[in-house]
Amino acid sequence: MSFDLTFVWAAILAFAVFAYVVMDGFDLGIGILFSTFKVGGERDAAMNAIAPVWDGNETWLVMGGGGLMAAFPLAYAIILPATYPLMIAMLLGLVFRGVAFEYRWRDPRHRAFWDAAFGLGSFVATLAQGITLGAILQGIKVKDGAYAGGWLDWLSPFTLLTGAALVVGYALLGATWLIWRTEGPGRDHARRLAWWFALGTLAMLGAVSLATPFLAFDYWRRWFAMPGLLFTGAVPVMTGIAALTLFRSLARGHDWLPFLMALAIFLLGFAGLGISLYPYIVPRALTFWQAAAPERSQAFMLVGAVVIIPAILAYTGWAYWVFRGKVASDGYH
Repeated sequence: MSFDLTFVWAAILAFAVFAYVVMDGFDLGIGILFSTFKVGGERDAAMNAIAPVWDGNETWLVMGGGGLMAAFPLAYAIILPATYPLMIAMLLGLVFRGVAFEYRWRDPRHRAFWDAAFGLGSFVATLAQGITLGAILQGIKVKDGAYAGGWLDWLSPFTLLTGAALVVGYALLGATWLIWRTEGPGRDHARRLAWWFALGTLAMLGAVSLATPFLAFDYWRRWFAMPGLLFTGAVPVMTGIAALTLFRSLARGHDWLPFLMALAIFLLGFAGLGISLYPYIVPRALTFWQAAAPERSQAFMLVGAVVIIPAILAYTGWAYWVFRGKVASDGYH
C-alpha cells in the first residue's frame, strides 16, 4: 500500500486548525467576556490567566495558514480571495487586541479604552473566523481553478449564524478556563456565565447542524445515508453526553472538568465538520488531492513538520506546566 502524503498533510492541517481553535479559542473567549468583569482585580485576574500563553497560542494559526499555502496551494489561492475582507478583519482584530493587551498595563490613564479595544478585537477576530467557516461550508464559486465570485459572496444568513455560533462557543471556552485558572468573585462570575454560554453553544451547534444539510445534497447524504448514519449518528449522541457532563460538573463545582467537556464539544463539532467536508477542501469544487502540491514538495515539507510540530508541542506544554497555578482574585499568581 502506498504512503498517501496528501492525506497526511490533510491530517496535519486539521490538527493545526483544531489546536488553534482550542488554544486561542479560550483567550479570545476571555476577551469577549472581558467587559462583564468588574474593573480592577477581576479583569486583572482574567488577563493574567492567559498572559503567559496567549501569544504562543497563535503559533497554530500561522502553521495552519502556512500549511494550507504550502501543501494545498490551489485551495489557498481560491479560499483567500473569497474571504479577503474576513481575513483582513480577523488580522486587524488580533493585532488590535494584542496591542491593547500590552498597553492596558503600561498606560493606566487610558485603561478603559484598552480594555474596550481588547474586547472588541477579540469579538471581531472570532466573528470573522466563524463567518469564514460558514463561507467555506456554503461553497465558493470556482471557475478554471480560480475564485469566480464577488467581494461579498461570503455574506449570508448561514455565515452570520456560524459567526455567532463561534462567538458563543469561544465565550464558553473562556468562561470554563477562568473557572479552572482563577479564584474568588471572578471565578464565581465565570461559572455563572458558563451556564448560559453552554446553553447558547448547544443551541447554536444544533442550529448550524440542522442548517448545514440543506446547503447541498452532498452534506445530507454524508450525514443521513446508510450505512454512514450508523457512524455519524454517534456524533450527536456523544455531544449530548459531553453536554450533560459539562452541566453536572458546573453544578458540582469542579475546576478542570467543565473546560475539558467544553473542549470535547468543540472536538465533536470539529468531527462533524470533517464529516461534512471530506474529501473536499473547497466544497463541491476541489478535493484535497486535486488541490495538493507535488508529492516531492509534500515530502520535503513533511521532514520539517516532523521536527517543528513536536518542538511546538514541547515548548507549549512546558509553558502551560510552568504557569499551571491559579491566579488569585487580586490578579496575581
